[in-house]
Amino acid sequence: MRHTTLGHGAVGVTELSFGAAGTGNLYAPLAPEQAAAAVDAAWDAGIRYFDTAPHYGLGLSERRLGEALRDRPRDEFTVSTKAGRLLEPVAAGAAPVADDLDHGFAVPATHRRVWDFSADGVRRSVEESLERTGLDRIDIVYLHDPDDHAEAAFRQAYPALERLRAEGVVGAIGAGMNQTAMLTRFLRDTDADVVLCAGRFTLLDQSALTELLPEATARGRSVVVGGVFNSGLLADPRPGATYDYTAAPPALLDRALRMDAVTRRHGIPLRAAALCYPLRHPAVASVLVGARSAAEIRDAVALAERTVPDDLWAELRAEGLLDGETVR
Repeated sequence: MRHTTLGHGAVGVTELSFGAAGTGNLYAPLAPEQAAAAVDAAWDAGIRYFDTAPHYGLGLSERRLGEALRDRPRDEFTVSTKAGRLLEPVAAGAAPVADDLDHGFAVPATHRRVWDFSADGVRRSVEESLERTGLDRIDIVYLHDPDDHAEAAFRQAYPALERLRAEGVVGAIGAGMNQTAMLTRFLRDTDADVVLCAGRFTLLDQSALTELLPEATARGRSVVVGGVFNSGLLADPRPGATYDYTAAPPALLDRALRMDAVTRRHGIPLRAAALCYPLRHPAVASVLVGARSAAEIRDAVALAERTVPDDLWAELRAEGLLDGETVR
């Protein structure tokens, strides 16, 4: 896999990267040995960039990822985590909650998430992530979903990340969101190295092409893309499939099925086209793929290695199913 530097060149990643939300028991429990096997399979496949967050399983993802990577050569891999949600222990005597499934994770609800984009909150978040992972440093820290906290994010949280970067505590800084407008502002108004854009640069949603990706290109900054399957519809287009974690609207289901027909005519699974599409843009440094097992990682790697013919992209555009040209 091609090696790419992020932003100021402080950190490198490979084009396909490991999204560790699944190892935090996303939607269902995952045995520790299965989580470790998924990371091992990613490593064996040449993946060297691993993304996690305190939000994922109330810290379980960070702990499992750190344990799986701790004995590997530290300079050979990149870890990103996020700041903006602190984990506070549930107070003694509080009403018991059996699990964290309301937030999507099958873990005991021993902590609650507290939004905190203050400077002190960001520094504390990074310190706690270092403790949970057991690593000597965090390579990339993203401000996590600051949608409703713009003022604090730009006035307090981001400057705190700059100070941590200057101190060498973190290597690169940015923001990770499911929207493009505020990410574009981070690129335009700050010295962020990289942004993580989830679900907005896919075969079904190319809104990142309007401002975010041109801004990143113009400024020489990097974009990591997540959510390339839009939570399921592009992985398996069928009635009942999900789009951005809710039932896919009929119009989007029809569009995905039409795309599937085109890719099949070219002998390419729709999943492969969805995975490879964002990498055609020069600003995209890596595509995050979530995995809960070694088999899922091996499948993703096989998809990423498929050669998608130019004629396929041309046919999608001719059918009105794809906007813009993104070839590197």
